[in-house]
Amino acid sequence: MGSVHGFPGIDPTDAAIGARLKRWREARGMDVDTVAAALKITPEEERRAEAGRAHLTSLQLAAATHRLRLPMWALVSDSRAY
Repeated sequence: MGSVHGFPGIDPTDAAIGARLKRWREARGMDVDTVAAALKITPEEERRAEAGRAHLTSLQLAAATHRLRLPMWALVSDSRAY
């Protein structure tokens, strides 16, 4: 991971998790504000996480899966964990 002009690079794992979070949020018909409130972050931080520009902690991932009614694997993998 590198940086350009002082901006940090995007971690591929954070980008993949963010894309899955956005996809599931939209599939569930939820807005950014609703999920951000469950994660105890601002809507702007939620958008940054969905863009892969912010790292979500394991507690925030757990809160997101709970709010979206998903198993944990749904945000960390595209294949079922069981």
